[in-house]
Amino acid sequence: MIPMVDLKQQYAALKPQLDERIAACLASGHFVLGPEGKAFEHEISHYLNCKHALGLASGTDALILALRAIGVQPGDEVITTPFTFMATAGAICLVGATPVFVDIDPHTYNIDPNHIEAAITSATRAIIPVHLFGQAADMTAIMALANKHSLRVIEDCAQSIGATWEGKMTGSFGDIACYSFFPSKNLGCFGDGGLVSTNRDDLAQTLSALRNHGSHVRYYHDMLGYNSRLDELQAVILRTKLPHIDIYNAQRRQVAEWYNEALRDLPVTLPSLHPHALPVYHQYTLLSEQRDFIMQQLTQASIANAVYYPIPLHRQHLFGNRYQHLSLPHSERIAQQCFSLPIFPEMTKEQVDQVTHVIRQALS
Repeated sequence: MIPMVDLKQQYAALKPQLDERIAACLASGHFVLGPEGKAFEHEISHYLNCKHALGLASGTDALILALRAIGVQPGDEVITTPFTFMATAGAICLVGATPVFVDIDPHTYNIDPNHIEAAITSATRAIIPVHLFGQAADMTAIMALANKHSLRVIEDCAQSIGATWEGKMTGSFGDIACYSFFPSKNLGCFGDGGLVSTNRDDLAQTLSALRNHGSHVRYYHDMLGYNSRLDELQAVILRTKLPHIDIYNAQRRQVAEWYNEALRDLPVTLPSLHPHALPVYHQYTLLSEQRDFIMQQLTQASIANAVYYPIPLHRQHLFGNRYQHLSLPHSERIAQQCFSLPIFPEMTKEQVDQVTHVIRQALS
């Protein structure tokens, strides 16, 4: 069996450090907003080259709090991509605003800046680009549009920690960046976890209160907030893994290179790399008109595979008929053809060869 991601191997490699640090945390009696969380926030802000980093309970909370912090409210519109996980649009809806979907670049699968300006109205307050599958969106064009129209930008970096655009880390362009530390992410904890980062002091102060019931001082509440704090145990795990993240990402790029070499002569569409982007391959995603048959053959060979994402957000049942007349052809076509293969830092060349052999046989 080849899994999509092998978390057991990663734990085994770090087990002595993790077990010792977790035991020390348990013995300390500090479990929420303690020294481990503060240390992690300091260390990851240095890694991300940002002024402020605040640990939260999940990546979804990061998006919700970011929208609240920049003042998005009912009646506002937020432009984003339909080809991503539901959390992005869900967060917009949960603060009472309306997601406005624009089509994606058919090569990178990220939001296409060429379609954004036509979607801007007097109600538009922000843009949320998603750095999908670990490849940066075109932040140069997106920031130019945001500045031109006085819009805020929240970067969804749930899949892109360590990725860069024109040499700058994803998350360093917009007003706020949002991260997820779900276990399968490139930097994952042992449960749910998230983070917001920003270079603005005012937003950091607001976000700090929002994550703690709207309070800066205990029992004094300045706004309606949330209970969303990264707990100490997850901070311990993330502190242990953070020094390895660049190595993990480099190993993912090596796995992707092995896939590219083995599959380039087959009738499938390989991941397309933008020349200005350094990806981190949270997913390795292909396109094929024979997707379902290939996936069936992989499953029969005990090789994990998945579709990210089978239904574009503007076609999700929860929106009813709201977007029935909206045609986003690239998103709709790619959702019908995309499938992802196993990729994780510890994956071997032999495992890649097993996967690609099955695909080659399926297409022969």
